[in-house]
Amino acid sequence: MRIDNLFANAAAPAQGERFEALLTHKNLVIERIVSSAAITPTQYVQTQDEWVAMLQGEATLEVAGEAVELRSGDYLFLPAGTPHTVRRVSEGALWLAIHLH
Repeated sequence: MRIDNLFANAAAPAQGERFEALLTHKNLVIERIVSSAAITPTQYVQTQDEWVAMLQGEATLEVAGEAVELRSGDYLFLPAGTPHTVRRVSEGALWLAIHLH
């Protein structure tokens, strides 16, 4: 058994985002994302469903052409094939993403 902490070693990268798989099991991937405020907006259209929670910080996303604001504690379900882009994010924002393949 291994115990870890979502907030340990969570310093923001100098730029962009850091993606870390915390658990990969069968069709499930749980990932921690740590964001820098210095990001380049990139559109994602994934083949899997994704549930994402903002644990710390805030962000503005564009989801299927609509602006969505996320703050600490907010979560969002992104069905497979849904275009989404992180437009703005606070320094050190910490996300939890669950991917269902």
